[in-house]
Amino acid sequence: MVTATVREWHDEEGWGVLDSHETPGGCFGHFSDVQTGGFRTLSPGQQVDLTWEAPGFQQDGYDYRAVTIVPRPA
Repeated sequence: MVTATVREWHDEEGWGVLDSHETPGGCFGHFSDVQTGGFRTLSPGQQVDLTWEAPGFQQDGYDYRAVTIVPRPA
């Protein structure tokens, strides 16, 4: 896992973009990848632990796709 920062998150659509040193240009994330016990939403600037993949195609314009997103304690 790598530490990432939430760049943007669209609650109404259930997706966002996360930035880390391993995912230049950003990583696409979906609410189903967020590992929490409650509502799966994130806030811009929030720190998360991220597992990602490069699926070989662009997901909404991003070369990286989140596999798991674990919010870090504040």
